Amino acid sequence: MFGHKKAEHKTYDKENEEPVLRCSICTGEQVAGFLDLHSGKFTEITLIRDEQDLERFKETYGISTIRKIY
Repeated sequence: MFGHKKAEHKTYDKENEEPVLRCSICTGEQVAGFLDLHSGKFTEITLIRDEQDLERFKETYGISTIRKIY
């Protein structure tokens, strides 16, 4: 039972926010979060270190595809 934590499902404002992966051209660092469609403000949620981190983020928020921004 320990170590097998069920993914917590969270929501976001689908009308006003887009899930994106912000990528650094210089360092290659990737951060998953949400882009406000009106103001362009990026809200950082989690650092993506590997494919498992990205899958966990997508599963948590019910996201199938995610766009990369630079």
